Amino acid sequence: MRTPFIIAIDDDENVLQAIRRDLRQHYRKDYRVIATTSAQEALDTLAEIKKKKDEVALFVSDQRMPEMLGVDFLVQARKVFPSAKTVLLTAYSDIEAAVRAINDVQLDYYLNKPWNPPEEKLYPVLDELLSDWQMRYRPEFEGLQLIGYQFSSHTHDLKDFLAGNLFPYQWLDIETSPKAQELLKVYNLELVDLPVVVLDDGTIMKQPSLPDLGSKLGLAPKARQDLYDLAIIGAGPAGLAAAVYGGSEGLRTILIDKRAPGGQAGTSSRIENYLGFPNGLSGAELTRRAITQATRFGVEFLAPQEVVAIRSQGQYKHIAMSDDSEVIARSILLCTGVSYHKLDNESIHRFTGAGVYYGAATVEAVAFKDKPVYVVGGGNSAGQGAMYLSRMASEVNILIRRDDLSATMSQYLIDQINNTPNINVLSNTEVVEALGEDKLECLVIRHTRTSEEQKVPASGLFVFIGTKPFTDWIHMSIIKNERGFIETGNGLNQYDDFKRTWKLDREPYPLETCSVGIFAAGDVRAGAMNRVASAVGEGAMAVSFVHKYLAET
Repeated sequence: MRTPFIIAIDDDENVLQAIRRDLRQHYRKDYRVIATTSAQEALDTLAEIKKKKDEVALFVSDQRMPEMLGVDFLVQARKVFPSAKTVLLTAYSDIEAAVRAINDVQLDYYLNKPWNPPEEKLYPVLDELLSDWQMRYRPEFEGLQLIGYQFSSHTHDLKDFLAGNLFPYQWLDIETSPKAQELLKVYNLELVDLPVVVLDDGTIMKQPSLPDLGSKLGLAPKARQDLYDLAIIGAGPAGLAAAVYGGSEGLRTILIDKRAPGGQAGTSSRIENYLGFPNGLSGAELTRRAITQATRFGVEFLAPQEVVAIRSQGQYKHIAMSDDSEVIARSILLCTGVSYHKLDNESIHRFTGAGVYYGAATVEAVAFKDKPVYVVGGGNSAGQGAMYLSRMASEVNILIRRDDLSATMSQYLIDQINNTPNINVLSNTEVVEALGEDKLECLVIRHTRTSEEQKVPASGLFVFIGTKPFTDWIHMSIIKNERGFIETGNGLNQYDDFKRTWKLDREPYPLETCSVGIFAAGDVRAGAMNRVASAVGEGAMAVSFVHKYLAET
């Protein structure tokens, strides 16, 4: 806990010196003491203390001050720090006013001047007040604070970014949180400024972009070196594994991601079939361990930074960023992963970030406490999302087009879902329409066999259907299959274009693309198994082929 303040005000300089001396002599180990002759100066100081997320434990104020009566000062001071204890310094002629203040402004105590000796007349009183304050005091949240509207796409992006990069933060909904309203007044903010991020030093960022926020939080958007042995694009499980092995084996390695480490696996609430973790672990915990390990081996992590193009020039690979910067590397590993397909429905698009989310169950679950939600999808990600949401939501309804989950979901998840009373599986069912004003309120769902439709209340819709690879940005001649997944190794021989671009005597390495020295691993690669363990294995394996390639050059 930060050291709280004791603030003393008296317009008589001699009295002020005495109270300052006595307070500091007795309380300096546990409190910071501020003493001033100006009540207005003290009020101005309170605003700064509040912005720095510090606390005031005790106000000691003289009653008769020409600038402002002590009672009036304490009334205003209590508005800023309502839990602080208050003491009024009075002459005998002010006792009546002090007694009225006990009832009118909840004054805690009044002291007659002078208070000599303080060991008998001052410290026992203040000790009791401060002890009571300490018993009741609950420290302010000292980390990041995000203030915004729950059903806002920009707010959701910021939540997702902070959670993905493992930054602890406090979410404050402007429509339901008194604390959010209070902070708007403290920082003189308007509703049009939202969403707002309050950093732990009191710095305010209005409607920040992800790169600007990342830079403020210490993430590196710019490369530090001129040339790298290996540049890994995408920090999912494959990219993280490659970074650990590349760094540990002495390669100058840089890891680049446009959002946060972990990829889709990083948003998983519980991975229960990962080797060596019999009780399972969350995607966030796996990500934290991996990024810590990679950093320990000297891997440079660039985020949030989006790669927009790559090109080969001899033995060097040029990686162009969205901010016009460039990274040059001798080899590249593409680990950009996949994203969930969007539901092709305009009414659903309208509520994206305002009740409709793609993935994001762990980020948004708390907003749906005791509310009904729907999950679209029958794979493991949908099952894990449904299990996590069931902790908060009143009911979780899984919509699938098949008869059951057996063909698409692991049995351990099916068993968990069947044993969770507030999860319902609605088979042969699809979403027809989303309804609401400024946020999702209802869904129209249809049974695919009977065509029967019904309107159901729904506060949230979480979509986990199919995947498509993040490869649209690759414009150089890297061969992809009809679905956009990158072909590697022997799989390239089925394409006529391959022999036109591959001019080496050797065959491509198993994870190498048709462009020499550019590799692919994880879910973005054609034929990948779409499992965390297999992605980790491919990332580690890719580094061995990178070594072979670098030895050639």
